[in-house]
Amino acid sequence: MSCINRLVCLTKVGEKMTESQNAVNPGVFDLKLKLDKGQVFSKQNGYNFPVTYRQTVRPREENSDRRRLDMNTMAPEMMALKDRLKATWMSGDYGYFATFMKAGAMEFLDELNLEPGMRMLDVGCGAGQIAIPAALRGAQVTGIDLASNLLDQARTQARFAEVKINFEQGDAETLPCDDESFDLVVSLIGAMFAPRPERVASELVRVCRTGGRIVMANWTPQGFVGELFRTVAKFVPPPEIMPSPVKWGEEETVRQRLHAGLVELNCSLRRFPFFYPFPPRDVVGLYRTHYGPINRAFASLDKKGQESLRQALEQLWIDHNVAEDGTTQYPSEYLLVTAVKG
Repeated sequence: MSCINRLVCLTKVGEKMTESQNAVNPGVFDLKLKLDKGQVFSKQNGYNFPVTYRQTVRPREENSDRRRLDMNTMAPEMMALKDRLKATWMSGDYGYFATFMKAGAMEFLDELNLEPGMRMLDVGCGAGQIAIPAALRGAQVTGIDLASNLLDQARTQARFAEVKINFEQGDAETLPCDDESFDLVVSLIGAMFAPRPERVASELVRVCRTGGRIVMANWTPQGFVGELFRTVAKFVPPPEIMPSPVKWGEEETVRQRLHAGLVELNCSLRRFPFFYPFPPRDVVGLYRTHYGPINRAFASLDKKGQESLRQALEQLWIDHNVAEDGTTQYPSEYLLVTAVKG
C-alpha cells in the first residue's frame, strides 16, 4: 500500500509521491512530493500549498491586554496547570505525530463545506494539519495554538510552500481575535484540551460572525482514545481541577456549554481512522516519543512504572487492532459538533 493511501498526503496538488522508511526509527517516513509547478519539495511529512490569506487577528497590544486581564484574575493553581499543559503539548513532536492522522483530518475537512474566500479560524492548529489544506481549498485561514514550537513548524511548512497563512500563538480560552471576525471557527481535537471549557465555548461563539458556523471534532469517553486516557490515568492521575477533555465528546455536555448565542446545534458520532505501518509495540514507542501527554506520562514514572505503562498500552493496541499483517489499524469514535451562531 502506498504512502498516499496510508498517510493521505493530499495528492490533489502533486503528480507523484515516493516514500522511504527510516532505518533508525521505523515510524518515520521521508516523503518526496513532486509538485504540479515542477518543483520538488522534499521534507519529512511536509506540505506544499499555494494559497492566500487575509488577516483577522487583533493587534498585538490588544492581545496582550486581554491576556494580562485573564492572568490577573486566574487562580495560582490554574496558572500552574496551564503552564504544565503548554509544556506538555510542546513535548515530543505533535507535528510529526499528526501525520498519521491525515486520513481522518481530511474526512473532517470535507465536513466543513469550505467555500473560496471563507474566513476560517483553526483553534489548536498544531503544525497546520488542516489549516494548510483548508487554505488550499480557498479559505482565508488563521491558525491559533498554545505551543510555539508547533507554530514554528507550521510557519516553516508555509515558507517552503510559498503559503500565506497567519499562525499566532494564543489560548483557546482567550482567543486573540476580534468579535465576529470569522465565517467558520473549527477545532479538530484541539480546544477540547483547554482546562476551562466554559471559557472556550464562549470564545468560539464570540469570534464567529452571526450566521457563521462552529465545527468541532472531540474524542468521546467510550471511544478508543477515551480508553487510552483512562489507561494512562491508572498510572498518572489527571489534574483534579481540570474536567476530563472527553466530556467534550458527550452531546449533553456540549449542549450545556454551547447553549448561548446559537440558533442551531447538531451532534453526530463519527469514526476516526488510525493506521500505523508497524505493530502495536512500535505504536507505543511512537506515542511515547512524539505525543506530548504520553511523553510526559512516561517521564513522570520510574523505570518499573514506565515498563508497566508500556505493557498496558501495548495490550490496549493489541486488543483493538483489526489488522493481521503486522501493521496497526483501528477506529476511534469522536463527536462531530456543528453549530450556527444566531
